Amino acid sequence: MIKQFANSVIENVSKVIIGKEDVIQLALVALLAEGHVLFEDVPGVGKTTLSKALARSLGCTFSRIQFTPDLLPSDVTGIYWYNQKSQSFEFRPGPIMGQIILADEINRATPRTQSALLEAMQERQTTIDRDTYPLPRPFLVLATQNPIEMEGTFPLPEAQVDRFLMKISLGYPDEAQENEFLLRYARQDPLIELETVTSPEEIVQMQQAVRDVQMDDKVRAYLVQVVRATREHPAADLGVSPRGSLALYRASQARAAVLGRDYVLPDDIKALTPTVLTHRIHISPQTRLRGRTPEEILQEVISQVPAPVFQ
Repeated sequence: MIKQFANSVIENVSKVIIGKEDVIQLALVALLAEGHVLFEDVPGVGKTTLSKALARSLGCTFSRIQFTPDLLPSDVTGIYWYNQKSQSFEFRPGPIMGQIILADEINRATPRTQSALLEAMQERQTTIDRDTYPLPRPFLVLATQNPIEMEGTFPLPEAQVDRFLMKISLGYPDEAQENEFLLRYARQDPLIELETVTSPEEIVQMQQAVRDVQMDDKVRAYLVQVVRATREHPAADLGVSPRGSLALYRASQARAAVLGRDYVLPDDIKALTPTVLTHRIHISPQTRLRGRTPEEILQEVISQVPAPVFQ
């Protein structure tokens, strides 16, 4: 059932986002694992369009928050305002009270405003004054940031970055894909006619079903060894936290389900390690000066930690 759901969503979103089936699949894995996604890429490659297409395909409500330096936390979470007719204070919900949230250029907001997302992303609720409001389900934050333009930006705090299940880059399309893109968008934006292929209620059911995907003791031990190896690597100042271990665990379950399995393989862990763990590992300044990256360190870890073999 989950594989059929994933295939239908990927096929539908691919009408708008051409040649990025792997990225769409990763976004669905994050959704089913009840995580969030940080898109880090240059402008114009389709981050916003992908978010809108995904929301429309899933039948979920969509909210876009344009992060700017003057954005306040109350602009995100909502406010209490005084209704003169009723002579009472009423709650006006902010854009965070949606199901698919696009946090556009998240690193342009101040740390105070960025922190307004912490409770929502981790606990699926938001607190205004002394009142706590649960967020609708499913709840998925898709944040974007531009890695090139740094002027007027505020780097995301480590606690904020760690809340994202995945960090993904879309990249440029190849020549054939870009030709197809121009042909498809020549007359009309295909997003306008995009249909809904599922419902929020079905998504919640599938999120619960993903938790039942089995992980053998040997595979779980392999996952733990991979995470621990990041903490012991000589090039790393800071390895992956236990939250990162759980993120990789949940994502592996979701990927297995999307591929039609009810059990996790070591290949699931290997495939997801770059997107789930790269933003959680910090390499030393000396390592950076040598031109090495967290991605290279993780590839070393994967190659050095022996994967279990099943007969």
